[in-house]
Amino acid sequence: MSDVNIFFSIMIYILASILLIVLIALCIKLIHTLTKVDRVIDDITVKSSKLDNLFNVIDTTADAVNSVSNSIVGWITNLFNRLLNK
Repeated sequence: MSDVNIFFSIMIYILASILLIVLIALCIKLIHTLTKVDRVIDDITVKSSKLDNLFNVIDTTADAVNSVSNSIVGWITNLFNRLLNK
C-alpha cells in the first residue's frame, strides 16, 4: 500500500510541475499579446486624435448650415404669416 502512495505522490508532483511550466509559458505569451494590443490601442488613440479636428470642423459647418436654414425657414414663415394676416 505504501508503494502505491509513493507512486501517486510522485505522479502528482510530476503533473504539478508540468502544469506550472505550461502556466508560465501561457503567462509569457499573454504578456506579449497584451503588449501588442497596447501598441494597437496607442496607435488608434493617436489616429483618432488627429481626426478630432476634422470632426470639429464638420460639426461647426453643420451648425452653421442649420442656423442659416433656420433663418431662411423663419423668414419664409413670417412672410406667409404676413400674407395670410392681410
